[in-house]
Amino acid sequence: MTDSPVALITGGGSGIGAAVARRLLDAGHRVTVTGRGEERLRGFAEELGRPEGLLTVAGNAAEYEHVQAAVEATLKEFGRLDTVVANAGFATHDTVAEGDPAGWSEMVLTNVLGPALLIRASVDALKETRGRIVLVGSVAGHVNTPGNIYGATKWAVTGLAENTRRQVTEFGVGVTLISPGRVETPFWDSYGSLPPGQLLTADQLAESIVWAIGQPSGVDVNTVVVRPIGQPV
Repeated sequence: MTDSPVALITGGGSGIGAAVARRLLDAGHRVTVTGRGEERLRGFAEELGRPEGLLTVAGNAAEYEHVQAAVEATLKEFGRLDTVVANAGFATHDTVAEGDPAGWSEMVLTNVLGPALLIRASVDALKETRGRIVLVGSVAGHVNTPGNIYGATKWAVTGLAENTRRQVTEFGVGVTLISPGRVETPFWDSYGSLPPGQLLTADQLAESIVWAIGQPSGVDVNTVVVRPIGQPV
C-alpha cells in the first residue's frame, strides 16, 4: 500500500465524488474525501466498511485553511499525493434577472475559488509525484444558457483549467477538465426534481474521471465533455 497512488477528492461524500472514490479504492488507490458534513462522511466510510485506504476530512472547500489541512492530513496519512479532484460545487438554480442574490456568493466561492484553493494547496506535492489535477466543470461551462449564474461559475472553471495547465505542465503535472452534462446526483435536490430526459449516473461519469486519472505517464488529457445520449445541448 505504501507505493499505491493517492487521490484527494473534495465533495467526496456523495454523488460524483463518492463514485470516483469507490472506483479508485477498488483499483488499489488510497483516497482522501472531504466534505462539509461529518455525518455524511462517516456514513460513507461505514458504507464501504471503513477500508484502510480511506481517509475522511471534514471541511469547507472554499476555506483555504480547511483545504490546506486536508492536503496536510493526506500527506501525513499516506506519504504522497498523486491526484486531486476538485468536485465540490452546487447550483442555486436561478437566473441573473430573476434569482435571489443571497445564494450567489457561496456558490461562486465554492465553485470557482474552491478549485483554485485546492490547486494552490496541493501543487507542491503534485510536482513531486508528477501528478494530475482534475477539475469537475460542466457542459454549462461551454454552452451559454439564459441568465445562468451557475453556468458562469463553470465557465470560470473552464478557464481555470487551461490557465492552470499552462503554468504546471512544465513541472510534469497534468490537468484534466471533466465537463458533465446532466447527471443524476444530489445536485438536483435544491431544484426540486430531476430534469427531464436521459441522465448520466454518477458511476458512469466516475468511469470517465478514473479513465483520465489512469492515463500513462507523460499523457495529458485536457478536456473531456460527457453528455448522456439524448441531451442536445
